[in-house]
Amino acid sequence: MEIKSFKKIDFFMKKSVSTLLFFFVFQWIAFSQQADSSVPHSTKLSIENYIFKADRKISSPVDHNKFTILQQDFKRPQDVTLACLSCHNERHSELMVNNHFTWDRKEKILNHGTISVGKKNILNNFCIGVESNEAMCSKCHAGYGWVDTTFNFQAKENIDCLVCHDKTGTYVKGAGGMPTPQTDLNLVAQNVGHSSSENCGACHFKGGGGNNVKHGDMEKAMLNADRNLDVHMAKEGEDMNCTECHVTVDHNITGKLYALSSENNDRVTCEQCHTEAPHKNKILNKHTDRVACQTCHIPTYAKANPTKTFWDWSTAGKLDENGKLIEIKDSLGDVIYFSKKGSFHWGRNLKPEYRWFNGLAGHHLVTDNIDTIPVQLNTLDGSYGDKGANTRSLAPSKIWPVKIMRGKQPYDTEYNTLLQPKVVGKKGSGAFWADFDWSKSLEKGSEYIHQPFSGKFGFVETEMYWPLNHQVAPADQALRCTDCHARGDESRLSELDGFYLPGRDQYNWLDYLGIIMLVSTFVGVLIHGGLRIFFRKNISH
Repeated sequence: MEIKSFKKIDFFMKKSVSTLLFFFVFQWIAFSQQADSSVPHSTKLSIENYIFKADRKISSPVDHNKFTILQQDFKRPQDVTLACLSCHNERHSELMVNNHFTWDRKEKILNHGTISVGKKNILNNFCIGVESNEAMCSKCHAGYGWVDTTFNFQAKENIDCLVCHDKTGTYVKGAGGMPTPQTDLNLVAQNVGHSSSENCGACHFKGGGGNNVKHGDMEKAMLNADRNLDVHMAKEGEDMNCTECHVTVDHNITGKLYALSSENNDRVTCEQCHTEAPHKNKILNKHTDRVACQTCHIPTYAKANPTKTFWDWSTAGKLDENGKLIEIKDSLGDVIYFSKKGSFHWGRNLKPEYRWFNGLAGHHLVTDNIDTIPVQLNTLDGSYGDKGANTRSLAPSKIWPVKIMRGKQPYDTEYNTLLQPKVVGKKGSGAFWADFDWSKSLEKGSEYIHQPFSGKFGFVETEMYWPLNHQVAPADQALRCTDCHARGDESRLSELDGFYLPGRDQYNWLDYLGIIMLVSTFVGVLIHGGLRIFFRKNISH
């Protein structure tokens, strides 16, 4: 009887030891996976549908100096376009429906249905809006002469070919998108070729009024990047051009700003080259189900030059005692106040903020009533519970890194709507940058877009989301497990809630249960050992 009892107890005690052993083995495996994930990924990434630098065959551009039609003395840039189209016939039909020229597209916007949206009518919290200010904003328009609503979008000669194809680096656009007077049109016309990152950056690096102001992850330093700034565009690395990711067919350039576009189509993704399972490590590949590649591989942005993070229009308009403009810079040389634009905050080497995002964006239109403060000028749709099935988006929500631009801009306190100011114009036109009269500026801007204005205005806080896609870090600088799986503010994902994240979150009852199980296992081992000794002594007697 004693022997049978001993065998039963021995069996259960061995089970307890097995449980404890399993626990430690499990922890060892988890640690091994984490350790493996901290190894540089550069040798582990799958890459498809991409031609490496060593294998690229760069075609020699056609020598346009030899074409007689380009040897004429061009008086107007429109004549250059007509000369281009005499050989590149029908290319204008591609450009005239391209949003680089139209600044407009019809899309289904969350909570608004299908409407016409684009750079021409979406508000932001930088320079606020294009309408009534086209003469200044169209410096980055792929066209000639857009200064007001009379611009003819159907005239093919109004297309600007040179802004994307100039190879001299001397082509500069001025008011209305017209080349500056010192631009040598003959020189540029005879020296054109495939679009380069320099061409793209001439506009996209300078959005918001200066280098890196708007995006934070796109700026002129990318043109001579090292691997620490961007592994894709690094000169000593792959030295990629913008169009190697933003693939272009018939002048349709893939990739659209979430600040302007809503629908999740015609986008550029990491997966188009790196596949859905880019790592050999299965744990890392599992993360890509709900974590965007950019989240781990863009740990910081504004790495070379600062980006604007806050713009307060309410302080604009102050002049010195002589009626002159005031400009104040901080110790780093960044402008923190300017009479025309107000007050600014800047940031360098910034950690992104993080949001759930499924690829669909919403927009606050100038006609919408303000219902939340800060006003969300664009919204990123998505949540932890959105797994892509039976939702507005076919793709599951993922955690994305974003720059959140914050500011204060004018609104109608009576109608409770945002306002479009007129800022560009001659003295006496009501333009704020000429007359410094907010009331007149807002009246003229509202009149231009046919929106009612009560005459009563204030300034309201706003936010705008800019998902980050550039300035990808080397693999050994990517985020580690403990950057997210950590307690409190030490976790990069401390602001995301609604889900359990190991290492960040804790349930007291679960912790207590774990402690009880461990203590019970330890006590069981002691009892097991004691019983073995006890019964062995009894049996021996």
